[in-house]
Amino acid sequence: MKATLALANGELFEGTSVGARGETVGEVVFNTAHTGYQEILTDPSYAGQIVTFTVSEVGNYGIHFGDEQAETAQVAGFIARRACKEPSNWRSQLSLPDFLSKNNVVGIEGVDTRKLVRILRTSGAQMGVIDSTGASAEALVEKARKAPGMEGQDLATKVSTREPYRWELGLEGRDPQPRKHEVVVVDYGVKRGILRQLVDIGCGVTVVPSKTAAAEILARKPDGVVLSNGPGDPAAVGGADLQARELLGKVPVMGICLGNQILALAMGGRTYKLKFGHRGANHPVRDVIGDKIDLTSQNHGFAVDAKSLEGKVQVTHFNLYDGTVEGIAAPDLRMFAVQYHPEDSPGPHDSRYLFRRFVRMIEGS
Repeated sequence: MKATLALANGELFEGTSVGARGETVGEVVFNTAHTGYQEILTDPSYAGQIVTFTVSEVGNYGIHFGDEQAETAQVAGFIARRACKEPSNWRSQLSLPDFLSKNNVVGIEGVDTRKLVRILRTSGAQMGVIDSTGASAEALVEKARKAPGMEGQDLATKVSTREPYRWELGLEGRDPQPRKHEVVVVDYGVKRGILRQLVDIGCGVTVVPSKTAAAEILARKPDGVVLSNGPGDPAAVGGADLQARELLGKVPVMGICLGNQILALAMGGRTYKLKFGHRGANHPVRDVIGDKIDLTSQNHGFAVDAKSLEGKVQVTHFNLYDGTVEGIAAPDLRMFAVQYHPEDSPGPHDSRYLFRRFVRMIEGS
């Protein structure tokens, strides 16, 4: 069945429908990772976004239940050059197109993704529509132009859990280490990979909604708090900066991705929207403190303004592609945060040590 991708700038791409039939609207972005499509599709940080996969074929190793980062797919839509219908892998339990259909994700394949990515790099990430109902090109472009952008959207509250819950599963389903420390994770759109990492290093993990008051979090008497990743504009997450500010100095705090931005706001910094964002499993980041380079997994469309942090907090990491802030720390407040994803899922394992650093901070070492 024919499908059309229309961008707000008037560009049109014709292709074939894959996944669910219908129409979807979202911010069109691209991810440069060559593997990990299941983790990407189920990452809550992609809420409201239509993801373009730059690799020539997606889905060749299928879907394995257990690799997902949330209960269901989170993306607004799917774009690929080709989606593999017949995967070949001993772990595969479902094909990617069937997974998209099962999760009601509208997608398009047969698109010249190299051309599309060049447009997004030049013009910036922009709103778009995927349609397989036969609507006119003019109507689709107009719909894309009228769609609200990411700036000013509090999507973190929408994807957050509604009730606190306990997470018990470690990596690869193996038996977790004995519980040495109790950690509260504030869910702005948390990936399950983060929760698995915490369990695997011996933490008892309780996940709470994004709007949970700092006093309520502290009343649980946690040994540490993690502010998670999530979608949307960090400055639009109402009350999050105040929540973080009231936690600082009272308990060790680690921030990841959106959590990093929220902590920067809590320290008096500012955030801004990137032209096309950082999304991939291969972004080099310089660790200023450790004097080394990590290859990192990234997914964010906003960044922290470095100048706004001067004299307020220590900048510990920089992106080597564009020099943007990738990490901050306030040792006197027992806080550190990174803009990338140390749990990988997908991506290299270079930064998993940060979870051990968090535990050492809890232990006072």
